[in-house]
Amino acid sequence: MARFLVRRLLNYVALCLIATFLAFGLASLTFNPLAAYAERTPPPPPAAIAAKRAELRLDDPIPARFVGWIGDVALGDFGTTTTGTPIGEQLFSRIGVSLRLFALGTVIGVVVGVLVGVTGAVRQYRFTDYASTVFSFVILSIPVFVLAQLLKFGGLQLNAAAGTTILYFQGEVTPSFRGSAGAELLDRLQHLVLPTLAIALQQIAYYSRYQRSAMLDVLGSDFLRTAQAKGLTRPRALFKHGLRTALIPMATLFAFGFGLLLTGGVFTERIFGWFGMGDWLVYGIQRQDTTIVATVTLFVAVLVLLSGWLSDVLYAALDPRIRIR
Repeated sequence: MARFLVRRLLNYVALCLIATFLAFGLASLTFNPLAAYAERTPPPPPAAIAAKRAELRLDDPIPARFVGWIGDVALGDFGTTTTGTPIGEQLFSRIGVSLRLFALGTVIGVVVGVLVGVTGAVRQYRFTDYASTVFSFVILSIPVFVLAQLLKFGGLQLNAAAGTTILYFQGEVTPSFRGSAGAELLDRLQHLVLPTLAIALQQIAYYSRYQRSAMLDVLGSDFLRTAQAKGLTRPRALFKHGLRTALIPMATLFAFGFGLLLTGGVFTERIFGWFGMGDWLVYGIQRQDTTIVATVTLFVAVLVLLSGWLSDVLYAALDPRIRIR
């Protein structure tokens, strides 16, 4: 099993490099990072533009530029933006912002989504099943930027009804906030509630539909009837054998869903003023900055492929047949 996981990890490293090179090459071919620099007023002299071009190595072949950049990354140097700002000054703070926002939303979405899906399957064609189905279809049909605005409106109404500010709509913390550690934690939680709900609600709706279908596939299986015939109660048989089996096809969905959510959450970050990796990717495209785009792509590729590797581990934990093979 360990050899299998190591081989998969090495394959993922190669795929990660390929994905990053494709993003780096496409950005290098289409971006003109000197456009904004040359349009300054007064315009810089041609010698200054030539020096900037040489500094950014724009005349070097793309593979040579990528090899030089990825070599520096291996040493911990992610390069600089077109304005000369070191990438490392923003990289880890933005990673922290995105992980704080999306990790919590995903955990809530997965746990509640699985519970809703299992409940809907076990109580098929009853009120709870119909209610969860209607909820899922309504949430999935609402674009995230509309859902975020609806949550903002609901938070505003809650604040008005309470006569004080309970929930905040912008940023991850109140600017220039000063207070004790407990007060600062409370302030961060007040900023976190609405964007987390924007993420979690769609995750709940998405995962509950898949989990319901997966659970329905195992409800009439022979192994459940055998477990009950051996003396297990139906709830215990469903939890110990049915749910475990139904979670196996969901493992990859959970893992890759989180990795892709970080860049797919651009709307959530922008609407609620959280300056994470998705927001940075949009900024890099607007500034035609190849280094920012390549750095974000590398981070997402590592996260997606690491999630895929962890899904292999989860498969092995859920399905003993994989461990035996």
